[in-house]
Amino acid sequence: MPVTPAVSTAAPAAPAVSYWAEHAWLETRAEPGVALDVRADGRIGAVRTGTTAPPPGAEILRGLTIPGLANTHSHAFHRALRGTVQVGTGTFWTWREVMYRTASRLTPESYHALARAVYAEMALAGITAVGEFHYLHHGPGGTPYADPNAMGEALLAAAADAGIRITLLDTVYLHGGLTRDGHQPLKGPQLRFGDGSADAWYDRWSRLKPRGDARWDAGIGAAVHSVRAFAHRDGYEEFAARTDGVPVHVHLSEQPAENEACLAVHGCSPTRLLADSGFWKPTTTAVHATHLTDEDIRVLGASGAGVCMCPTTERDLADGIGPAAALQRAGSPLSLGSDSHAVIDLLEEARALELHERLRTRTRGHWTAAALLRAATADGHASLGRPDAGRLEPGALADFTTVALDSVRTAGPVPRLAPEAVVFAGTGADVREVVVGGRRIVRSGVHELVPDVASELGSTIAALRS
Repeated sequence: MPVTPAVSTAAPAAPAVSYWAEHAWLETRAEPGVALDVRADGRIGAVRTGTTAPPPGAEILRGLTIPGLANTHSHAFHRALRGTVQVGTGTFWTWREVMYRTASRLTPESYHALARAVYAEMALAGITAVGEFHYLHHGPGGTPYADPNAMGEALLAAAADAGIRITLLDTVYLHGGLTRDGHQPLKGPQLRFGDGSADAWYDRWSRLKPRGDARWDAGIGAAVHSVRAFAHRDGYEEFAARTDGVPVHVHLSEQPAENEACLAVHGCSPTRLLADSGFWKPTTTAVHATHLTDEDIRVLGASGAGVCMCPTTERDLADGIGPAAALQRAGSPLSLGSDSHAVIDLLEEARALELHERLRTRTRGHWTAAALLRAATADGHASLGRPDAGRLEPGALADFTTVALDSVRTAGPVPRLAPEAVVFAGTGADVREVVVGGRRIVRSGVHELVPDVASELGSTIAALRS
């Protein structure tokens, strides 16, 4: 449930640290002069408006301060593909072959190094929490590591090193694809993804434990890669029961071929197949949901399941434009992800949601800037199991991001239009300050824990290619 702290007339305890925001987005408006008092437990203790000057000792945030951004869908190792897959032509299926080659080279050590740099890049773009859709579980040929969760643990450590929160969406991936003839076996690099059976996946997944506190945390969720990779006979109902109460994500109808094969084998769409097994619920998030029927949209909306749109990846892979507006009208909250990391910029994802819908409908104004910010913050954090994040209010996690209002992209609009300037013109390059759990991890555009993020990205990716 959203954080709804009780109102108290008692004098507040002295804050552990105070920040003064030149402007702050308070759900519906940009408010000038806002003091944010952070408690010792890493939560916001008080939000004081009308503070025209920084209080003594407060740390100053120049620009528009918004709740920390939530990147709801990430495959960290895909960052190594940036640029490489932009050569030539092809489809999602040809892109996938290049992705598999990269997956085949990773070890726990190299994955930690790469992910640390990727998560630091996210922090520089204002992201304070990531949902890592993780299916690269085992060694070459599918041989488990001595610690069967070595790859997942590498990701958890990488997020801690970069200072951002993570929800590890450990993914069950048992089959190599779905055709009209049924499910195909894993082969080649895919062997690293599989646990052999749903029971074996559950045994390994059960060993993963959440950790941390309000200042930093790693949550454990679960995922079904897709109906291509997890069959009805593997037990959708049992999976839903075993993972009840944690965030559960699934790639859904990303490609028409997936829908066609599902219809040929099961006589229904992937959405309906999962619905008949009790899969959809408010703690479930469908990722992409690009090619849906009207009935699919009604089913998802009625269940309260969320939908994560990844516009920059969906256009990069020529997947198509998903029915985001219709899904939201039906009742599905929307969140955003950078997925394959063609770019890592949640502001770009947010405005792309609106701009793609404009291209499809040839009308403007489907979402306000405030609604797009909510998708990038509160609804994204809720999808990752943190309904107490994504708001600048007492009791919420003290995670916030400050975007410059004086860059060449954002300068000019009057302060009350700062959210519009940030969402429709700002980029990750305009992020100046990032705070997680009350601790500043980006200061004046420089990462405090990973000082040279570009160098780390360059060296780790080059090592994978050698």
